[in-house]
Amino acid sequence: MRRDPAPIDGVDVLLADLDGVIYRGADAIPHAVDSINAASATRRVGYITNNASRTAASVAQHLTELGLRVLPDDVVTSPQAAVRLLADTVPAGSKILVVGGEGLTFEVERAGFTVTRSAEDEPAAVIQGFAPEVGWTQLAEAAFALQGGDDGIPWIATNTDWTLPLARGTAPGNGTLVSAVHTAVGRLPLVAGKPEVAIFEEARLRFNANAPLVLGDRLDTDILGANRAGMDSVLVLTGIDRAKQVLAADKNSRPTFVLEDLRELDKPYPRAATKQRGSAVLTSVGKAVVSRAGNEVRLVRSGTRIDVLRAGAHAIWESGLSIHALRVDPALYS
Repeated sequence: MRRDPAPIDGVDVLLADLDGVIYRGADAIPHAVDSINAASATRRVGYITNNASRTAASVAQHLTELGLRVLPDDVVTSPQAAVRLLADTVPAGSKILVVGGEGLTFEVERAGFTVTRSAEDEPAAVIQGFAPEVGWTQLAEAAFALQGGDDGIPWIATNTDWTLPLARGTAPGNGTLVSAVHTAVGRLPLVAGKPEVAIFEEARLRFNANAPLVLGDRLDTDILGANRAGMDSVLVLTGIDRAKQVLAADKNSRPTFVLEDLRELDKPYPRAATKQRGSAVLTSVGKAVVSRAGNEVRLVRSGTRIDVLRAGAHAIWESGLSIHALRVDPALYS
């Protein structure tokens, strides 16, 4: 019998998210390091992160300490993508109001811009990214500089992630800070990071990727962004999004593959098979079988937890119906 292809087959570059995929807080996620090291023996691995608080060099050092083989140039950050957008927006050497930490400041200065923290210095643009120390004072300076609505100076955000997965739990992300400024000034920024295409194009160019595979833990950033950039993707269930979110994913946020952890990267990925039985459509993945009849979706035969989820997701996604219009068996996501 022919072997089902593995997610990694035919891939020339892996583009791995960090938080929720490689590590949570300071600690590596189980099996992530060994799996990525094994993959790196036969293909390039890049790391693509919306985290704007650290430099690429500090990220590479952290990953190296976890046991990966990483150079700073292997890391693509949202500040790098944001500064590329900035360079296309304002003249070289302009004065830029930076809201964020070292990771953002370093990239702005490296590109030849002058950094200020005060709106009174009449900056040519505002660039905003997450850092733990960002508070009301920096957000207020951004709001002061951005007065004037859509006719004001350019505003670029590294990313708009609503949350950050940390060792202690889920914390507010840069999206909450951007939202605070948006509420004050009544306008939205140009965004560089996931799910926007800019950061994926930065990675594609840097690694000369022809057949990249994005590894992520979030449907609304990693997977949506990969789809927008025309890249295949893996959702790994070690971070933010889990079974319920997979089943409810809209058509723009559906991954190519769903894995429990990164050990499954090089394992055969079972295909979904469907057949009609009376008024029901049966979807099977491995030993798992899911039935959809009208708006009722239920588990008919169990299998591994991940195959049950894959079968349920395929049945729901192929139904053409919104998750809100369906009655879904809790066994598909419990």
